[in-house]
Amino acid sequence: MLEISARKVAQVAMMARELGRAEGELRAFINRMGEDQQSELVGIMWVGRGSFEPEELGEAIYTARQEATTPTVDYLLGTPHLADNLEAGLEALGIDVNDVEDDVIGR
Repeated sequence: MLEISARKVAQVAMMARELGRAEGELRAFINRMGEDQQSELVGIMWVGRGSFEPEELGEAIYTARQEATTPTVDYLLGTPHLADNLEAGLEALGIDVNDVEDDVIGR
């Protein structure tokens, strides 16, 4: 069971697509998350980029926690295709990204 909601992951993905104008907001949003949620966000991103299989999410989160050497927000914002990888991670975990993003923007 994840602490981070699919809605929060979708919000990060949507803000990452607007990084030019939303970087400060995105940094603040991620920094307000607890360490567990930040590790889960990294784990979901790793599943999305294919570094771990969906059934290895727990291992991905554990690895993110153990190998964190820089602030999570800096690591994530320095990751190419962050938004795509987060969305692919949610999809791989069986979460419909379009439904979640529609909920975030109030459709």
